[in-house]
Amino acid sequence: MATNGLSDRSLRDVAASVGTSHRLLLYHFGSRPGLLTAVVERVESDQRAALRELADGLDDPVELVRALWQQVSAEAVRPLVRLFFEAIAYAAQGADAERLTGSWLDESESITAGLGIEFDAVEIRLGIAVVRGLLIDVVVTGDVAAADASLERFLQFWRN
Repeated sequence: MATNGLSDRSLRDVAASVGTSHRLLLYHFGSRPGLLTAVVERVESDQRAALRELADGLDDPVELVRALWQQVSAEAVRPLVRLFFEAIAYAAQGADAERLTGSWLDESESITAGLGIEFDAVEIRLGIAVVRGLLIDVVVTGDVAAADASLERFLQFWRN
């Protein structure tokens, strides 16, 4: 799915590509939108787990954002990032879109407490939006260096 995307693929096509039946996918996910929602939730969950792991080894929030960016913008995960954005486009039509950011806010509140800094939901939401926007730019243009520079500029503003 990460290699070929989801846009025009039927559940039968998706099932065949992963070696199962479309009925099994329907049983587990209920519908194509249900499958897409599950993909989004899985990718997001994996990214939040990576953030937790990074937070255990760092005490500077700026370094934590940089480390997370290095993970999510890496060439090896780019197919998953593309799939994530494609799935969001479909899943958000019927899903509770607030969950996509709300779970990050919840995780960030826990991490900021562990770092001994004040939680600011507005600031965290802005950071989430910036990282997602830069990831879209990387997926579309392939210009990681420009996105890296933009993230650094954002972090300079954020520090002040």
